[in-house]
Amino acid sequence: MTVRVVIADDHPVFLDGLRLLLDTAPGIEVVGTAADGAQLLEVAGRTAVDVVVADLDMPGLDGAAAARALLANRSDVAVLVLTMHDDDTSVRRALAAGARGYVLKGAAPGSIVRAVHAVAEGDTVLNGDVGARVLRAAADARGGAGTTAPPPGLASLTVREAEVLELVAQGLGNHAIAGRLHLSVKTVQNRVSDLLAKTGAASRAELVARARDAGMGGRA
Repeated sequence: MTVRVVIADDHPVFLDGLRLLLDTAPGIEVVGTAADGAQLLEVAGRTAVDVVVADLDMPGLDGAAAARALLANRSDVAVLVLTMHDDDTSVRRALAAGARGYVLKGAAPGSIVRAVHAVAEGDTVLNGDVGARVLRAAADARGGAGTTAPPPGLASLTVREAEVLELVAQGLGNHAIAGRLHLSVKTVQNRVSDLLAKTGAASRAELVARARDAGMGGRA
């Protein structure tokens, strides 16, 4: 399936570069561009679109406000915020508006392409340090306030991968995880395989150990 994308950014050079990146990526077609939030709503309103990639800082209607307005009528569209801001306030503002992904403009081109595909498939993607902070906050909320940075691989997880890993760390099997998250067993198996590859864990037991070292699963 080809993911149809609308891009919104008020910097023409960046907008052109992003369009070139996505238009040449497998499985992605850029079907529209916009220079501000109001234009984004107009373009998305008349275009068959799966994913909107939007900057936060745009003149007039900013990215978060545009995302909220768009999703009020188009809940089938996934919004991916692509921004320079990595502060917690900006992250919370974007996620509260309904964004499924938050990626920094300094991310590698491949990471941006993967993020577009991930949000189109229903995942939530938090890039780099943003994802690491979310995992640390989750650990703190479970009482693991002494936890430092996540082990290698854990900082780059999507939210769905983190959900699966949390349940793996609790000792649940694939069938139980599938029932808890309303996924197919095959999907869970694929997620676990991805987690093993991302973390470099040689076995499920090692994956559990690494997750628990990061403060996950131990207090379920």
